Amino acid sequence: MNIRLLPPDGILETTIDLPLSKSVSARALVINALTQPQAVIRPEDIAQCDDIAALILALGSDHGAISVGASATAMRLLTAYYAARRGSDVTLGGTESLNARPVAILVDALRALGADISYLGEEGYPPLAIKGKALSGGSITIDATESSQHVSALMLIAPLLAEPLQITLAGNAVSMPYIRMTAQMMERCGVAVTIERDVITTAPAQYRAPSTPLRERDWSAAALWYEIAAVTAGWVTLRGMHHKALQGDAAIADIFPRLGVLTEWTDEGAELSATPDLYSRLDLDVSDIPDMVPALVATCCLIGVPFTLKGVGRLRIKESDRVGALIAEMAKIGCPLTMEGSDTLVWEGSRLPITEMPVFDSHGDHRIAMALAAVSCFVPGIIIKGAEAISKSYPDFWADMQEAGFTIADADADVPDNAREDTTGEEAPQA
Repeated sequence: MNIRLLPPDGILETTIDLPLSKSVSARALVINALTQPQAVIRPEDIAQCDDIAALILALGSDHGAISVGASATAMRLLTAYYAARRGSDVTLGGTESLNARPVAILVDALRALGADISYLGEEGYPPLAIKGKALSGGSITIDATESSQHVSALMLIAPLLAEPLQITLAGNAVSMPYIRMTAQMMERCGVAVTIERDVITTAPAQYRAPSTPLRERDWSAAALWYEIAAVTAGWVTLRGMHHKALQGDAAIADIFPRLGVLTEWTDEGAELSATPDLYSRLDLDVSDIPDMVPALVATCCLIGVPFTLKGVGRLRIKESDRVGALIAEMAKIGCPLTMEGSDTLVWEGSRLPITEMPVFDSHGDHRIAMALAAVSCFVPGIIIKGAEAISKSYPDFWADMQEAGFTIADADADVPDNAREDTTGEEAPQA
């Protein structure tokens, strides 16, 4: 799906009901599947998006071929879940792009606990053949520099193991807030988790249903509305948001004052308003908030704040090569981004002339597609190819944009036939 976007007429003022966090929902679903007796989870307490739909479908079966589509979250959490579920016998894989994302770190850790997992194709990558069995506990060391989800997957099954599990995180652990979020959710369900520096310990226990649903509105989605508020200098109310959140991405509320957006907490939620006070530069380590990078990059380029973002290296193995995608797409609005080494993305504030109406590519990536939307306030009439990618995490994003006053039109007729292919799974341009 290709769309054309025009900004609102006049000053933007809108109230948004953000989707629920898929990170919280995914953990809640796995915890519930490991709880006896299971609670009944209402649809209104779970994120409604492609990733969560894939996880729900998979949790309904423990035999046969199971596809999780493009959901890396489901792939990682289910690899551990099925390995620890006695009697399960599954083949687990997904789309071509998902099967190109490595899982060896998690598989090696599970095998060290006694798991029966084999690769059906290339060594180190899905699809996997998993036969569930009772796993031992003990001490393992895991490379924590690639994905926190490997660690969270092990933590979630730890209460089922025969002995306490001690996980030592090797290297500079990425996305530690997600690991802490997993621990907090487990504790709300009766399982004690100890995190001391780089060691996580969990003893055998029985999950119990939480006293209140494990749900939060999505702070990753909130970042997009912070971006829109910064670019439009408008007012946005994010209904139901709370500053005391499980999600580490709530840190975005503390970052955006540097980019001209203040947050006021009310009984209704978070009220975003513009301020003329901008930092002259944004220097930030984004290792703990990788999902915020597309929105931060687009915001800085649109409002003219140079940046140095450290910790972006692993964004090359997300739904797309997000580093390459951002370099390619920001070049279309005259902003030349560069890499310093393999882990730091830089823009020094220089601009090149825009010689034609930008036709952006989502690269099949929901976060790239949504971060590009605010460019329409800078260049009205832009086209975004592959706009349907948003269904992975925020299916109502375009509808919410229209509710806020943006005009969104079908642009298929405006895109040349040779540029209209679905880009899902393609490699993004390299920096």
